[in-house]
Amino acid sequence: MGTFFDFIVEHIAQFLHFTAFANMTMGHVFMILIGLYFIYLAIAKEFEPMLLIPIGFGILVGNVAFAPGYQIGIYESGSVMNYLYFGVLNGIYPPLIFLGIGAMTDFSALISNPKLILIGAAAQLGIFGAYCIALALGF
Repeated sequence: MGTFFDFIVEHIAQFLHFTAFANMTMGHVFMILIGLYFIYLAIAKEFEPMLLIPIGFGILVGNVAFAPGYQIGIYESGSVMNYLYFGVLNGIYPPLIFLGIGAMTDFSALISNPKLILIGAAAQLGIFGAYCIALALGF
């Protein structure tokens, strides 16, 4: 029985040596567990799912171990990281985030009390005024 067990262990170790698992470090494993934990918190416990699911997915994608010479980074066209970096580089994500937040906005309080639109307008004017002052001061 010992030789059969040794045979299985040897062949599993040889198989894993030719996969990306051979290149995983404890840092990769730790960060993948954190990413899975974030996704678990978002789905099972419903703690900020709109925030934790993308963060957890990003942690998982960013910590996938690759075999030497087969790394797919941000500069290889067609890779997932290249597409994600394209969104970061060209500023696509902030408008998408604000579009999603705007689509989830609950306007029932504004409909029931239309005077609140004046508060919203004053807030927008305050933001625009602060922006103009920052530009005038050279920031």
